[in-house]
Amino acid sequence: MSTVTIPNAGTYDLLVDVGFLVDGFTLDDPVKGVLDSPDYVLDGSTSFASVADGTTNVSVRRGRPDPDDQFTAGTMTFVLNDTLADGVFNPFDDDPTNPYYDQALGVPGLAPGRAVQLIRYDASNNPEYLFVGFIVNYEYQFRLGGLDTVTVFCADNLYRLANTGIEAQNPTKEFTGARINAILDLPEVNYPTGAGRDIATGTVELGGSGQYAISQGTNVLAYFNRITATAERGRIFVDREGVLVSQNRIGATLSSPSVTFSDQSDVPYNDLAIDFKADQIINLVDVTTRGSHTAQAVDLASQAEYFVKALFITDSLLESNTAAQDLADYLLEPQPEPRFTSVQTFFGSCTTAERDSVAILEIGDTVLIEKEILIGGSPTLRGQESAIEGIEHRIDFANGHTTRVFTSPTTIVTNLILDDANNGILDTNALG
Repeated sequence: MSTVTIPNAGTYDLLVDVGFLVDGFTLDDPVKGVLDSPDYVLDGSTSFASVADGTTNVSVRRGRPDPDDQFTAGTMTFVLNDTLADGVFNPFDDDPTNPYYDQALGVPGLAPGRAVQLIRYDASNNPEYLFVGFIVNYEYQFRLGGLDTVTVFCADNLYRLANTGIEAQNPTKEFTGARINAILDLPEVNYPTGAGRDIATGTVELGGSGQYAISQGTNVLAYFNRITATAERGRIFVDREGVLVSQNRIGATLSSPSVTFSDQSDVPYNDLAIDFKADQIINLVDVTTRGSHTAQAVDLASQAEYFVKALFITDSLLESNTAAQDLADYLLEPQPEPRFTSVQTFFGSCTTAERDSVAILEIGDTVLIEKEILIGGSPTLRGQESAIEGIEHRIDFANGHTTRVFTSPTTIVTNLILDDANNGILDTNALG
């Protein structure tokens, strides 16, 4: 099987690990068992087979829809047409000529735990990963007189961390990045090093010893989410290439956007979600750390206008009063603001270059979203720079590719309007 070209979307491949190593060292084998062989080595290389031309649709979701949500495992689901593929995907096929059959172990290659890769090729034929993970389970639907299908459910490596507990630990005071790496290095976690992870140093220190001890059986992902929610306020996720990423505390920055979505030019969108609600308001923040440090941030003017809307963090891993106070100040949101929360585009409406740019957007990237609205009866282009919190791909192999990104605000920006009292002032958030 081979790659598939979807009209007005691009060329795609969906690869599944068939369960054996193509060049792995094998004891007692006259060829593969030769010591110091340059062709057959201990770790070997995974053998992948394409299932793209048997696939009808793929759905990918990574990250989170809202910056206050916890990160969960990224997922991919795809549907295979087993009738079209002459039954090679079904779990009872033991034909050794089947490309998905593990001849070494005598089991179907399409089995839970197999690695998967979703790839899109850009205009220069460079492969770009959209998802890297492994298969969690299969759902077979055999229809008498109809099409047999297989729905395959996949997850990225956050799923592994969500199912891993650790031994009791008594950590020392350290920055968040050091704490995360130390847990990943534990023998019971044994997470890949080197290129398998990209862990930022962090902006705050976590407490150690005493109240900060980690109890027996603590879930790894739950602990990482606790670091994110109660201390760092950054992000932790597996990126589209399968790398575990931890990012520092999110700030309000004015940076160069990776992609501009607009209803006037640039990348066109077909759906834009905007929130403007009282739920955004936080005018009292109370932070208590495990070490009994406390801090509070209050906005009395907001409380007088909107009543008290409080956020209590009672189990922060932060090490000091100063860090707790900085977090309380950071989380204060006294006034609601209109926010672009998600934007969706259909590849069939984009140019080739635009498709290539949208396909490789990543969590943490900045995008600029612009919408023309009427102000005083005059069309005015309003824009907001937003950070990507989550990404969703829906690929129908017959009809095309749709991408939605879920966002959080960074800095509100507008086009510079000469002689305008608000948007005509130089050196503000008005852009030329």
